[in-house]
Amino acid sequence: MNDWSPEHIPGQHGRLAVVTGANSGIGEITATELARAGAEVVLAGRSPGKLRDAADRLTASVPGARVRAEVLDLADLSSVAAFAGRMTEPGRAIDLLVNNAGVMAVPERRTTADGFELTFGTNHLGHFALTGRLLPLLLKAPEARVVTVSAVIASSRAFTGGLQDPQSERRYRPMGSYARSKLANILFAQELQRRADSAGAALTSVVIHPGSAFTGLQQHGSGFTQRLARLTLGRVVGSSPEAAALPSLYAATASGIRPGGYYGPAGARGGAAGTPKPARLPGATTDTGLARKLWDDSEELTHVHYLWP
Repeated sequence: MNDWSPEHIPGQHGRLAVVTGANSGIGEITATELARAGAEVVLAGRSPGKLRDAADRLTASVPGARVRAEVLDLADLSSVAAFAGRMTEPGRAIDLLVNNAGVMAVPERRTTADGFELTFGTNHLGHFALTGRLLPLLLKAPEARVVTVSAVIASSRAFTGGLQDPQSERRYRPMGSYARSKLANILFAQELQRRADSAGAALTSVVIHPGSAFTGLQQHGSGFTQRLARLTLGRVVGSSPEAAALPSLYAATASGIRPGGYYGPAGARGGAAGTPKPARLPGATTDTGLARKLWDDSEELTHVHYLWP
């Protein structure tokens, strides 16, 4: 595969894209490049002020871009429902959903508005609920894609352990919680594809990892946990946010993407940087029974049930 860059993105005119965590880092870059290619983009994030600033930066970079900012707090299921309601009211199809937002290295165990462990509740359950609530609009599109952003740490057995009790209050470890949430992202994306296939739905679910990049994702950590995140994710060999956004953009727009596939940068040292390519899946993701259990548990916890045609 030759080097892939945003210049290879095919025209996105007439398409509507929703990008979570779009006010900074990888999400902002993803939204900007999609807008540059002609898509109408919804910037979703929890801070109205940061969203407005991101929208201003985007329109300054891409004059004439069609962009709007919408508040979405993935750590609050009522906010997820309200966001989905605002998207549903016009009834317009969503062509692309990029589940990018997340929290990382939260130094002590905290909970979401609904009582879930914060990292798992935000990174997995929030996106599970969002995708389910937006599913009717995704299924209205002729060829919808859902891109879910995982992380290289999902492959680390030292951190992931099991997903049998991801919200355990015992022996909370910031990076362990993050790793489990990122493994859940992969299991979710693959199970979403299996269920879409079973329903005969024209939906492609893809999961990616961005390689190693130190971005605003680590802002929740203490000094120690931020240093741990740098060491764990390879700060020394880490890529820029612009390079880290390439797998998301590739999965969102390139032709020949494999439904249910896993993509990441092709660089050395564990895929720290480089042109996007298929990546090696963590061993736990071959457990379809675990994926089904995670799905069932997620439906029970969020009270969001996917309605297939």
